Amino acid sequence: MALIGKGVLAIWNGIAPEVEDDFVAWHVREHIPERVGLPGFLRGRRYVAVDGVPKYFNFYETDAVDDLSSAAYMTRLNAPTEWTRKVVAHFADTSRTICEVAWTLGCGEGGWIDAIQLDDSLASLDFHEKMRASVTPAFEAIPGLVGAHLLEGRRLSAQPDTAEKELRGGVDKVAPWILLVEASRPESLAAFRDGAGSNAALARSCGSEPISRGIYQLQFALTKAELVGSQRRN
Repeated sequence: MALIGKGVLAIWNGIAPEVEDDFVAWHVREHIPERVGLPGFLRGRRYVAVDGVPKYFNFYETDAVDDLSSAAYMTRLNAPTEWTRKVVAHFADTSRTICEVAWTLGCGEGGWIDAIQLDDSLASLDFHEKMRASVTPAFEAIPGLVGAHLLEGRRLSAQPDTAEKELRGGVDKVAPWILLVEASRPESLAAFRDGAGSNAALARSCGSEPISRGIYQLQFALTKAELVGSQRRN
């Protein structure tokens, strides 16, 4: 399957323009490697918006959803580096959701992704099955679609405060459900949006309208195997 674990941490954020270059460097050189190096973390990816907001979307895949609340991860969140402190204080419009993979289709990675946050106010108990039945025919019919993944967000009303959370300020948004559709070209995502993946079609077939959605282009990806290999060479 395209996703390589059962847990996902999905994050959207804006960044102050004056620190954007520093954010990009920090994310690639320190933050994503730091996270992927944690127990249970398997891969991290960062995308930049083509037509959505906030500007950046990134997500981490983990062996299990519990890896996203492990002692090792909490220790890291409560001991941010100086570079992390400098950059994260300039985050804006942050959405951060711990998710369990409901289902995933495809094989490999696409260079573009339609990242959709879904409302569940009208969702039925078989919502994830209805969503799969709606998306699968389009996934199989549209050339260039390489992955589709439905993620169920954990509400975590008792989500602990951490040093990194305090740096962001305010309250992080949480998405009830997230649908990610990957493609090898943006035209394929446009075709998906014009058909089974339109806002109206999703509401009609699954009882859930998008809260927000955006098409994002992949900028950087790192797997655990790549990180370990790099560390051995160095």
